[in-house]
Amino acid sequence: MEKERYFAKSFEEDFVLKTLRGKKKVDFQSIGNIIKTKIIRLNTKSFGRERRLACSFLHKSYLKTYRPQGLIFQTKTKPDFIYPFDIVLLSDAKKIIVHYYRIKNNLHRYYNHNLIPGFEKFVFKEIDQMLKEFSSPEKSWKAVNKFRTNASYEKLLKQKYRLVEYNEVIFHKSFKINPIAIFGYRKNAREIAKKLGLPHFVTAKKFWESLK
Repeated sequence: MEKERYFAKSFEEDFVLKTLRGKKKVDFQSIGNIIKTKIIRLNTKSFGRERRLACSFLHKSYLKTYRPQGLIFQTKTKPDFIYPFDIVLLSDAKKIIVHYYRIKNNLHRYYNHNLIPGFEKFVFKEIDQMLKEFSSPEKSWKAVNKFRTNASYEKLLKQKYRLVEYNEVIFHKSFKINPIAIFGYRKNAREIAKKLGLPHFVTAKKFWESLK
């Protein structure tokens, strides 16, 4: 993996990662604990997949994030899988929701869908391999729509396009990180960054632009 690769892990507004305990969403790991230990633990289980940690890698073509606030970090740990978009686009959900705030209180129901057979064609082991095939959201949008319609599912509405503007990187083991920055437009994001001694950016895109 390239040494300069940056990842973005989205958080809810309180900067605490959640997990599901039965049907209930509960606090799992705080941003303070992550920065102190420099370890991110696995918090997600959905769509029939094993427990995992999902985040995104930043790239000039993929600068959106799942949620509007979170942590930017680097790691020497190699991801297990990479998807060119949000994995929900490969699910058999009849109603795909773009914005997290609309599902955050019903995760047990929303995440209980299955992946469409053949989804493996969108699973990559290497980031550069994924970028070679899907160098832009436009390419992955066309490909996933073709995949869904070939499997007798409806074509995605343009309103769902945001779900291809970020990728999904999967880790199956907790791993060490090097915290780089906090992003988020809310006041508490700036306050948390100051408290933790990290730079603050309004968005992950603004962080990326600062690298130039």
